[in-house]
Amino acid sequence: MLETRYRSRAGEIDLILTKDGVVVFVEVKSAGSYDQAAARISRRQMDRICLAACDYVSRLPEGMLTEMRFDAALVDAQGMIGIIPNAFGEN
Repeated sequence: MLETRYRSRAGEIDLILTKDGVVVFVEVKSAGSYDQAAARISRRQMDRICLAACDYVSRLPEGMLTEMRFDAALVDAQGMIGIIPNAFGEN
């Protein structure tokens, strides 16, 4: 874990982790079901998270060449967590 609740002028990122040399930005959403939680991540919010991520990696040695990924951690009403790797990527 690198950061929790990272804030920049662009917005907030819930979690920033590193795994196998990749910086992973995680948006955490909770709702009654995983589908409802996923629906709470809007395009506008994704854009703000991406801008905040750019701000974050600009401070790293590799800058914008840093390998990164955007995941979503979805929490349902029972507290179960589902992870969607590369949640902002194309399907």
